[in-house]
Amino acid sequence: MAAGQDKAEKIQDYEKVAVEVSMVSIVANFLLTVFKALAGIIAHSGAMLSDAIHSASDVFSTVVVIVGVKISGRESDKDHPYGHERMECVAAIVLATILAVTGLGIGYSAAGKIMGGNYTKLAVPGRLALIAAVVSIVVKEGMFQYTKINARRIDSGALMADAWHHRSDAMSSVGALIGIAGSRMGFPILDPIASVVICFFIEKAAYEIFMDAVNKMVDKACDEETERAFEKCASLQDGVMGVDLLHSRVFANKIYVDIEIRVDGNKTLREAHGIAEHVHDAIEKNFPKVKHIMVHVNPGESREE
Repeated sequence: MAAGQDKAEKIQDYEKVAVEVSMVSIVANFLLTVFKALAGIIAHSGAMLSDAIHSASDVFSTVVVIVGVKISGRESDKDHPYGHERMECVAAIVLATILAVTGLGIGYSAAGKIMGGNYTKLAVPGRLALIAAVVSIVVKEGMFQYTKINARRIDSGALMADAWHHRSDAMSSVGALIGIAGSRMGFPILDPIASVVICFFIEKAAYEIFMDAVNKMVDKACDEETERAFEKCASLQDGVMGVDLLHSRVFANKIYVDIEIRVDGNKTLREAHGIAEHVHDAIEKNFPKVKHIMVHVNPGESREE
């Protein structure tokens, strides 16, 4: 009962932190979107308008993150005996798709202006666009650090994806700043070029988020160092003669382990079961990310023989 209550409290804390961070993100992105859109329109900057669209996509993607976190935090049930953690991966994939489509739209629009060839007709951005770019860089970098810290605190893949979304927005604002500044210095082509740079950063972030989510959904094994730590932990338990086999798989932000240990063949079934339970409990205690471990016992030759 105590273990179940502790697990429920952890899930509640996980959801609480994720939702609080996400709400801060939504408010910040909404205000930035409005500010950058107005700056882009008033100051005649295509790069700033592109950056505003990027921030607008952040609002929607963060809503996706909240939904994913809420669903993934549900307890296991009859239809989902292994829990709902993979819904975080689904949320991250949706987020990556939104990013990719947004980036391609921005890149397409900017490429059209560049290929047009008549650069003298391109509007020169006003000073407000420069101010908006600087404000965006500072705010988005701050949001990146804030979200990343909390994502690590609760070990949330979707929240970490949202953190890197903030970083990509900060980097795109750097591109916008350079393009706007260059345009004001007499090179108007730099404003649409900045939009292409923004497109690049958005697509790069989308690809990284997508691949991370996919790797977690296809049961990728843990790294060798982690598996060696599991094996060492099992070997140190009383009655374990050795580890014959160990398989692991990353399931969203949790780990599942299958392990075969070797135990004295002369032990009774009850004794062998007790040793297996000690291995099970030791690994779950020492590695909090392990959600489930299956321990199989193989008979070994008695050390006394």
